[in-house]
Amino acid sequence: MNRHGKVGLLIIAALAAVLPSCAVRERTPAPTATAAVLPAAGTPTTLPGEVRKAIAAGSFYSDNPQTLAAQVDALLAEAEAVPGRPLPVALIVPHAGYVYSGHVAAQAYKQIEGVEYEAIVVVGNNHRDPTFRQVSVWAKGGFETPLGVAQVDEELAAALLEADERLVFDRNVHRQEHSVEVQLPFLQRLYGERLRFVPVVIGEPSAENTHALADALAQVLSGKRALIIASSDLSHYPAYDDAVRSDTAILQAIVSLEPERFIAARDEMMSQNIPNLATCACGEGPILTAMLTAKALGANRAVVLRYANSGDTPFADRGQVVGYGAVMFWQGDEVTAPAAWMGRHELQPIAPLNGQERAALLKLARTTLERFLTLGDAPIVHPAEPGLWQARAAFVTLEKEGELRGCIGELVGRQPLYLSVQSAALSAALADPRFPAVTAEELPQIEIEISALTPLQEVQDVNSIEVGVHGLVIVKGRQQGVLLPQVALEEGWDREESLQAVCRKAGLTEDAWREADAHLYAFTAEVFGE
Repeated sequence: MNRHGKVGLLIIAALAAVLPSCAVRERTPAPTATAAVLPAAGTPTTLPGEVRKAIAAGSFYSDNPQTLAAQVDALLAEAEAVPGRPLPVALIVPHAGYVYSGHVAAQAYKQIEGVEYEAIVVVGNNHRDPTFRQVSVWAKGGFETPLGVAQVDEELAAALLEADERLVFDRNVHRQEHSVEVQLPFLQRLYGERLRFVPVVIGEPSAENTHALADALAQVLSGKRALIIASSDLSHYPAYDDAVRSDTAILQAIVSLEPERFIAARDEMMSQNIPNLATCACGEGPILTAMLTAKALGANRAVVLRYANSGDTPFADRGQVVGYGAVMFWQGDEVTAPAAWMGRHELQPIAPLNGQERAALLKLARTTLERFLTLGDAPIVHPAEPGLWQARAAFVTLEKEGELRGCIGELVGRQPLYLSVQSAALSAALADPRFPAVTAEELPQIEIEISALTPLQEVQDVNSIEVGVHGLVIVKGRQQGVLLPQVALEEGWDREESLQAVCRKAGLTEDAWREADAHLYAFTAEVFGE
């Protein structure tokens, strides 16, 4: 295929169209290539008692054990331990798909790397069964993931059930609930076959339920080196900036160690009628339980380890996001935590990119493809280069041995340029309908070119179009086509031929640009490649 085939497709990165959620709406993109073979983290075993089967594998995280183990290990390796290594009593950890929240979850789990606990309790919330309003403790057998079966600490589970008659063992509420399950691969990679834990699901986040569970936990865990893991995401579905505002208020209330402040912050944010804000935290019950239990077990400190939302990843739309926070509770002195706040930069105005910024974008595009094709996620970054925070659209072109291998991008800058590049790179490799998906084996032969666009301007006079400087977009009814500015130079086209070409790309007649109901737009682009 010759180079003019690289005309951009009007696809706002297909991968970014998947709305993240902690509920059924979430479907995580699956890797398109098999990761390098690693030793299995564990093998399924037959246990006395019932084994609850995995329901989130293949959607929230990979169902391939080697890929999953490698992904979790990579996320943990990228996370930072808090200086001084205080001993966590409780953690709040998100439970969305790993491509959205895995980097935040890993920041929590990094704090227990190398720490042995006598008791671990994972408290999830109820997404699937609106009729269940109690607290259920799964008391027998184990939970299966692709990494093996995580065994239930049956003695501890029995003690919990005995501690308060309001706690029950209801299998049904656990079977399709993902909030506990998604925590297990991290624990399995940290503890292997030594892992023993108690899974709990809070049906209704009422004061009665959270106090009953917290009191029972404090009773049975007293004197033990114990860890409570509260599984919860934060805001659901507001726009990016609204999510940051809501999530900041909720996290500040959580680290106050005062449950009343959390409730007040939740009520205040919900009273503001923020568009599309469905909840401030979908794990209110687990969060309140962790706060109450941690204080009862002696915790006097809490810190936000990391905050981000799905809009900080190349897989989501910043118009509707889900928030994620990792929080640690401990007993002891204050610490200086790693930088917790991601995505805090203001979007910058468009300006020319310098050499360092161009090099950073090319490197990011390649590492994004490498990471997704081997581990099924993408690097989540917080660039230092100001130019990468421009609100700017981008196209990414992939070539192999001089032939087009994929080209997709977006025309409107709705997010930072670095995210536009990541999204376009993934879509060019995986979602260009003209080609099969790029494989990991091909990547060494792939060359990457980035086109960083300026905003579209409607053309009033076609004589103002400069060949090789202006890219073109034509829109007529539901038909539209795009021509990147470098294509005309590569093909040796003049202005008339460029106008004809963009019409052909839209499936229109070559002179459609002359018609009254056709809208013609021009843009410029900084084009640079490896």
